[in-house]
Amino acid sequence: MKLLIASNNEHKIEEIKAILNEHFDDITSLGEEHIECEPEETGKTFEENALIKARATAKLTNLAVLADDTGLCVNALDGKPGIYSARYASSHNSLSNRQKLLSEMQGIKDRSAYFECVVVLRYPDGKEVFGKGRVEGYILDDEQGDNGFGYDCIFYSKELGKSFANASTEEKLSVSHRSRALKDLLSKLN
Repeated sequence: MKLLIASNNEHKIEEIKAILNEHFDDITSLGEEHIECEPEETGKTFEENALIKARATAKLTNLAVLADDTGLCVNALDGKPGIYSARYASSHNSLSNRQKLLSEMQGIKDRSAYFECVVVLRYPDGKEVFGKGRVEGYILDDEQGDNGFGYDCIFYSKELGKSFANASTEEKLSVSHRSRALKDLLSKLN
């Protein structure tokens, strides 16, 4: 089966391909298929936003579509930035998003946080299968590391004992929220 990843985020596409490569005949992305699709994420949950992306993309192709919604949830901020993680600072700028979050965290002792990811695989016949993953950690006081993307340099993974941005790709994929969501999805397909 050929799978279309409903994303233009190169980092996300690489991670998904690394995990799902052996489970599909071919994995492609919006850019590779020359499909333009950026629906407005109006959902109130990760599940709703993943479905919005999957369904909008499915209308433009006859391929199986994989979409996700992912966010960083900070307990002391009542789960923010959550579903607004990519546009927390009113733009899709990772540096601005991190700066806003670090500013809001000044003086807060409880820095516990988690990344959550929900993926949905929508088949051409309309069948939809979900996977969910989470990884616990906390927010660092400043950026640490050069790998990764988004909030990786300020998220300290308890399991790895380092920031995601200080982890190798293999280390991150061994515990990441996206990896866990995809593995959860695969367990439901087999």
